[in-house]
Amino acid sequence: MHLLNLGVRFPVVHLGLNKRTKTLYIIALVSILYFYLELHPSVVNKQSREVLPPSRANWQDFGDEESHLNNVLLHGTGTALVALVDDLRRELDRGSVSLLVLLDLSAAFDTINHGILLGCLAGMGLGGTILQWLRSFLEGRSQMVSLGDTCSAPQPLTCGVPQGSVLSPMLINIYMKLLGEIIQSFGVRCHLYADDVQLCHSFPPVTQEAVQVLNRCLAAVSDWMGSNKLKLNPDKIEVLLVSRKAEQGIGLQPVLDGVTLPLKTQVCSLGVLLLDSSLSLEPQVSAMARGAFAQLRLVRQLRPYLGKSDLATVVYALVTSRLDYCNALYVGLPLKTARKLQLVQRAAARLIMGAAYRERTTPLLSQLHWLPICYRAQFKVLVLTYKALNGSGPTYLSERISSYEPTRTLRSSGEALLSIPPASQVQLVGTRDRAFSVVAPPSAVGLPPQ
Repeated sequence: MHLLNLGVRFPVVHLGLNKRTKTLYIIALVSILYFYLELHPSVVNKQSREVLPPSRANWQDFGDEESHLNNVLLHGTGTALVALVDDLRRELDRGSVSLLVLLDLSAAFDTINHGILLGCLAGMGLGGTILQWLRSFLEGRSQMVSLGDTCSAPQPLTCGVPQGSVLSPMLINIYMKLLGEIIQSFGVRCHLYADDVQLCHSFPPVTQEAVQVLNRCLAAVSDWMGSNKLKLNPDKIEVLLVSRKAEQGIGLQPVLDGVTLPLKTQVCSLGVLLLDSSLSLEPQVSAMARGAFAQLRLVRQLRPYLGKSDLATVVYALVTSRLDYCNALYVGLPLKTARKLQLVQRAAARLIMGAAYRERTTPLLSQLHWLPICYRAQFKVLVLTYKALNGSGPTYLSERISSYEPTRTLRSSGEALLSIPPASQVQLVGTRDRAFSVVAPPSAVGLPPQ
């Protein structure tokens, strides 16, 4: 059998954090063509842009047949979560109740049907060389399992895409595009990110019919999953009620395939963000601080063996990167919550500079050119705003902000100001201080136009 068509899987036993839980991981070595497409994704994107119109489709928009491909490189979990939390905060500000349903798919990357996927690609306008490449990438493949010196007989692969690759999330987005259209046909917002499917339905707290609409939507999702060779796992589906008062969630549990989905006090969105019913982000910040301090304790053991520059590199990689991840959501955090992250930053600065525990950290942060936590969050909002205004960010963020157009000529007409939502649309202080669509316009004053 030709090596181009053969992949090898190696089972590896992984011990959990408690040293007692064992998980079987599969490490896959895939074909040479896979590595070529991974190392040269620009080739695929260039070919795609030649046959497809400019993309507006993203993890929320499914209203036309345009491509998901161009937008894949413009966003990640950080921007996706900014959009999700912005939606939830604005609905909370309007006095609405939101049900956020996080669907769990069983082995989605391994069950993508090649025939259906190629049909979706052809239906979106892909053809010629690019479609031949992807067909060769998917079809005619086989795999075997290697354990020690023993190998199983090769078996043909009729489904699945490699998880953790550059192309696979793009292919899954295309595969699940129709699912987004079905969900939105019920008036339910849909957030898709690779194999993560999140449904968000907002409604007045006195409305009970909205839950029935969500139930019908979930039934349609289950039917689509079955017809497209995917499987939902009802036991792992999480539901969060976002509301001002906890008692507003009485009787609002959705139902899927006859199973009532219980409401959780907190859920993990996209595997990285802990959301609670009031959107305080307190669980997220606490978990982030615990993880960062744990990494600092490990790095401290390396201090006698590393120079200052090497130690700083390790701290950047293991600690401060955690503080910066999705930190646009930390704008407007209460001081008692933000202080947990600030303590981590101060401890990291003292470790790098070799300072004593009680030494003031303001000069240390200045020497390291580190902004305090609150200013780092504001800086991230400015970066996202600048990218959204200049076409280098995802469309679902640029659509949340608009340029200010005065009714008459003013001295500030040429300063590229953004339109600030009026007070009638923004009522809660928590929303005014923390929603991206509200925080971005006043923060962007002074940004260069290009």
